[in-house]
Amino acid sequence: MGILEGKNILVAGVTMNTSIGYRVVEIAQAEGANVVVSNFGRAMSLTARVLRRLDPEPPLIELDVTNDEHLARLPELLGEHFDHLDGVVHSIAFANPETALGGKFLSTPFSDVGFSVHVSAYSLVSLAMACKPLFAEQASVVGMTFDATVSWPTYDWMGVSKAALESTSRYLARYLGPEGVRCNLVAAGPLETIAKKAIPGSEEFNAIWGTRAPLGWDPKDLTPTAKAVVALLSDWFPATTGEMVHVDGGLHATGA
Repeated sequence: MGILEGKNILVAGVTMNTSIGYRVVEIAQAEGANVVVSNFGRAMSLTARVLRRLDPEPPLIELDVTNDEHLARLPELLGEHFDHLDGVVHSIAFANPETALGGKFLSTPFSDVGFSVHVSAYSLVSLAMACKPLFAEQASVVGMTFDATVSWPTYDWMGVSKAALESTSRYLARYLGPEGVRCNLVAAGPLETIAKKAIPGSEEFNAIWGTRAPLGWDPKDLTPTAKAVVALLSDWFPATTGEMVHVDGGLHATGA
């Protein structure tokens, strides 16, 4: 019996088979979970294509976390597959690579900053609250971050947005905890995802991790990160909330 046996999980933000969310779906299903995946717009066709590789193939629903109508209808869409929801994975982030990343921090217009924070941080609240009517007596929300307690080269306003996400997760833990909902984040090292490829100069991260991570780091291996997400969705962390679990080969614990 797997650690998610019989649990109903929504994984929001799967685009490619190189997405962290995709590997989460694979492992969650192997551990016994029933999974629904979401994406929106033109990316839906890409998501549908990669989901065909999975057995069973999880249902795909449309969800733009910045669209109030999509959020309002989410319980109805999920209700077509589940009578309750045990967990939600928030694997969603965006910053304009032309204006908000790659060293353009000092000149980024607020319109792009605001949109990045909306998609990358505020949406954690939007998604959790949209799912709340379906939450089981005990439920788990897990988000993805890239440790924003420090500044990183080229990461710029995405780093700020991730810092907002980390604070948002702590407040969600505070306010939803009394209702049995845990909220935690996984802070992964740099992985070769479509999101990383959109960051100008992101190859610098591989050099940093390659020389400093005590356990070493394989940027193509999504499994350690996905396993941490699945563990936090399970009942094995019943009293853990507001936490940020590092899956980065130990780099966060090292100095210069």
